Amino acid sequence: MATGWYLIVGLLLILIGLTDTWRRELPVSAAALYLIAGHLLGPEVAGFIDLSLDRDAALLEHLTESAVLISLFAVGLKLRAPLRDRIWRAPVLMATLTMLATVALLCAGGLALGLALGPALLMAAALAPTDPVLASDVQVDHERDRDRLRFSLTAEGGLNDGTAAPMVLLALGLMGLHELGPGLSRWALVDVLWGAAGGLALGWTLGFAVSRAVVWLRREREQALGMESFLTLGLIALTYGLALLIQVFGFLAVFAAGLAMRQVERHDTPGHVGTQLRPDAQAHPEQASAYMAKAVLDFTLDLEKLAELVVMIVVGTLLTREAFTAQTVVVALAALLIARPLAVFLTVPGRAFNPSQRRLAAWFGIRGVGSMYYLAFAVSHGARGVQMGWVADAVLVTITLSVLLHGSSATPVMKFYRRARRRGA
Repeated sequence: MATGWYLIVGLLLILIGLTDTWRRELPVSAAALYLIAGHLLGPEVAGFIDLSLDRDAALLEHLTESAVLISLFAVGLKLRAPLRDRIWRAPVLMATLTMLATVALLCAGGLALGLALGPALLMAAALAPTDPVLASDVQVDHERDRDRLRFSLTAEGGLNDGTAAPMVLLALGLMGLHELGPGLSRWALVDVLWGAAGGLALGWTLGFAVSRAVVWLRREREQALGMESFLTLGLIALTYGLALLIQVFGFLAVFAAGLAMRQVERHDTPGHVGTQLRPDAQAHPEQASAYMAKAVLDFTLDLEKLAELVVMIVVGTLLTREAFTAQTVVVALAALLIARPLAVFLTVPGRAFNPSQRRLAAWFGIRGVGSMYYLAFAVSHGARGVQMGWVADAVLVTITLSVLLHGSSATPVMKFYRRARRRGA
């Protein structure tokens, strides 16, 4: 198994590196190509990779967990708008009310198809968050990007992988696999209030403190130079580890840590973003923060591409022909074509977007790594049985259709959108 992974990942990385410019002209995304490669290498075709959700749930949980953490940190670093800016209102609504509406709609669909409440809610909660890893084509172009649609889709993907966690835990509680407390009291106080507020506070504090310490060392002592990779991995690991220790939502904490680092840069260098950095920018009083934020983001984005490759190969390997039943395809199409658009139109006020932006926000509810993580998390924590097998198939089919449909439409649609915006439409 290990030998096979080394060979596969190494070969794919080289091929993607050599053909990246050509690949960008194709009507499919890199994620779709990885997913297809994983299926061809899996037990359904070549049998070169043999993974099972039941047998390898813990491994799959940790792989997808790492991918989500890397991407959430990168998303936080991309968002430079002040936290009091009105541009944050739409993504916060989308990461909370829109997500809850999506959960309600998909849970109702699961119940109508014969699932018990626990599995139906688990399926809905796993499919509710949009994906921060696979949505690069619809995210902000750069840290100064003020486009409401791109900013909202980016920030939503950073927030809702964390805000979906209470619903997953509620589903596991209904299945007898998580303590909810009398009248859901423990779930409401610990899993919702403490988990969300504590996660955001922890991540912000650590991201702010570490960023300030590094900038001070560079400016005043000319130390901690050229260690952006260590800083990135260390801050992600420290934040997530402490979040697990104090039982808050680590996904929100890591997102907040990246956001805090960018806000430190915004405060320190308001006039230097997007300008040419000086040769001594690492330690220069006016550009140390900007250099740090740029170097950390560049390193994180490279890690994100590797994580995308690995997870999409995993999804392709797990996917079987038997998973594509009438019911699972109905769930997938309902999630992408009904639940997401309806939830956006019900919960996001018209003044947040113009009509074209609202339609695109309703369409680009990309499902991917976050959904795969929550599925693996649930199985590794004891969610088994016939209905869970059906839920797993529905989640995998939805991810596959989302990668194919959204991946093929993202580049041309967003190119058209950018041209229309430049024309003032």
